[in-house]
Amino acid sequence: MTDPNLPEQPAVPPTAPAAPAYGEPQAAAPAYGQPAYGQPAYGQAPATKTNTLAIVSLVASIAGVVIWGIGFIVGVICGHIALGQIKKTGEQGRGLAVAGLIVGYIGIVLSIIGVIIFIALFASLASSGSFDTTY
Repeated sequence: MTDPNLPEQPAVPPTAPAAPAYGEPQAAAPAYGQPAYGQPAYGQAPATKTNTLAIVSLVASIAGVVIWGIGFIVGVICGHIALGQIKKTGEQGRGLAVAGLIVGYIGIVLSIIGVIIFIALFASLASSGSFDTTY
């Protein structure tokens, strides 16, 4: 006896679809349980954030070549702050911060050497009498 409320069942059970021939495109497998938009996929590590001050440190240190002296100092300060934040939070960007510190310190040293050479050059010119303004 069959229930009149159920839909009528076919007499022959359905067969599985035939496998595609070699070279024919295959249908994509259904993706069950996909993560929501913006969520990491299963087995995938979540994206880690790069420390912003580490990026600023490197950019400012490189910009110190253009903005003579100021960029180097900003790069060194931001680099030290970034290293402290990275140690506390575990963010990415330690290499950027260290690179910013290295470029910044080298730039500061070269700037100091440049100022010393500049002063020594003008001091030697002044003592040699080359700046005689009487005609």
